Amino acid sequence: MATISNLAFVHPGAKIDDDVTIDAFAYIDDDVVIGKGCHIHPHASVLAGARIGQNNEIFEGAIIAATPQDFRWKGQRSYVVIGNNNKIREQVIINRSIHAEGKTVIGNDSFIMAQSHIGHDSEIGNYCVLGNAVKIAGDVKIGNYSILSSHALVHEKCQVGEWVLVKGGCRVNGNVPPFVVMAHNPIEYFGVNAYVLKKGGKSPEIIDDIAKCYRHVFQTSTSLFNALRRIGEDVDQSPERDQIIDFIKGHDMKLAAIPYVDLED
Repeated sequence: MATISNLAFVHPGAKIDDDVTIDAFAYIDDDVVIGKGCHIHPHASVLAGARIGQNNEIFEGAIIAATPQDFRWKGQRSYVVIGNNNKIREQVIINRSIHAEGKTVIGNDSFIMAQSHIGHDSEIGNYCVLGNAVKIAGDVKIGNYSILSSHALVHEKCQVGEWVLVKGGCRVNGNVPPFVVMAHNPIEYFGVNAYVLKKGGKSPEIIDDIAKCYRHVFQTSTSLFNALRRIGEDVDQSPERDQIIDFIKGHDMKLAAIPYVDLED
């Protein structure tokens, strides 16, 4: 049976699993679903439209499914969908979608640190870490296994690939390809995320091939078109190589002083 403090407010319309702990002064709104094993700490607010999976811990002062901070939202019903095994620390705010039946999505096994903000319609992958006071605007996508260090800012509609490390305080104002470290302001390529890739089980040979790919992209004076051609000729085929090529082909890559050319030319 759920353990719910008699000092918490839980709307009768909320669907709470039997194995959930809700502490004093927490607020659980109507149209909320909370799965098995979750713990909602004091003064956390879980608002209408929240769909929370299993074994999540939501700490003091966090607000889940806050109404969007966007003038385009006119009161439509929308959602925040959270997977399993996430820790959402103090005073985190996650906004729901601005679109009718749309959703902001948090994957599984991520750690979102205090005072971070995730805007409407954004998607955070699995095994991500958002440092203290990270700010993510609307319609942003963060790939699996990525780390955004404290006070990083991600502008609207940017996409960050998998296995990326963004250094603290960076302003991400464009798309970031997978497996890299980004640093400084203006933000720029700082190298391959080799330490985290190694910890994640990537072989030294794969990490070396990733580095070869990015030498062609970032460390020559050629265009993106020629860089991609050289990657195809110089680097052995692998899922990681193909992921880099596909990301660059599929996204506007005017970030970090990459020599830009329209890939359709």
